[in-house]
Amino acid sequence: MADLLSLDQIREAAARIRGVARVTPLLEARDLVAWGGPDAAPLLLKCENLQVGGAFKIRGAYNMASSLPEAARRAGLLTYSSGNHGLALALTARRLGVPVVIVMPTTTPAVKVEGARALGAEVLFEGTTTLERKARGEAEAARRGMTIVPPFDHIRTAAGQGTIGLEILEQCPDVTRVYVPIGGGGLISGVAAAIKRSRPSIEVVGVEPTGVARMTASLAAGHPVTIPITPGIADGLLAVRPGDITFRHVQAFVDRIVTIDDNAIIGALQWLFRTAKIVAEPSGAITVAAALAERASGRLEPGGPAVAVISGGNVEPKAFSDYLSCDLAN
Repeated sequence: MADLLSLDQIREAAARIRGVARVTPLLEARDLVAWGGPDAAPLLLKCENLQVGGAFKIRGAYNMASSLPEAARRAGLLTYSSGNHGLALALTARRLGVPVVIVMPTTTPAVKVEGARALGAEVLFEGTTTLERKARGEAEAARRGMTIVPPFDHIRTAAGQGTIGLEILEQCPDVTRVYVPIGGGGLISGVAAAIKRSRPSIEVVGVEPTGVARMTASLAAGHPVTIPITPGIADGLLAVRPGDITFRHVQAFVDRIVTIDDNAIIGALQWLFRTAKIVAEPSGAITVAAALAERASGRLEPGGPAVAVISGGNVEPKAFSDYLSCDLAN
């Protein structure tokens, strides 16, 4: 596993981002709402929706960008992102005092576009898939002489995300299971590496949308595959192909993957807001949807504490209102 993240790399990332990224709270659902019966395994919520920029992405973006040579930083930073990574890189660039360009999909929620522009980023739009954004980003970076900070498929990006895993272990030493969203795979790569390198007995569960189950398909094939995109509400998890680096990490460190549909995500959004008073975006609530489903099936009873990583809270107010008013019974 020499080509995979080490604990030292993740610890170095934790030191690098200290004072930039927040140590986000780990809240026990039982303290907030009725959660299962008396023997139900506790569910804790790792609230990256309260992170700088509203999502976990600042960890990886700052770790990679701040470790670049000075000349590369000064030439400017560029990324291709569905929104949250772009916002995180805009925050990073402002802190480092360097220019930044973000290539976003044409479907990016306005809250993410406006947030990046407010931080001084130049925003370009290209297509609806990661591959389309990546091609445009690479062309722009070559033309402008800028350095690309990938949204997920880079060892230093994943190392930054892995700091979440270190925090979970510190905040809940007896955790037995961790649910992590899967898009391109950077978040789960880092978190799973941090946890499995520290405590191999902890179960790491990846969660991806039913309509874009690219990691499930890739694991079945034995290599990263590209799948057709199916529109869904989890806009941050719509990468149609996992990264090569992230795929190897999932193979090595993730115990299993579950898929969740849009209705279950909406149910989790409603549960989080109405009973826990937490605002999450669909991509962030997908892990809670998985925990709710497994609680209903009895998989969480009994057992030790489980943690659901709520990866972000950047959601359009109108869309969020619609999710809350949605009648899932019809």
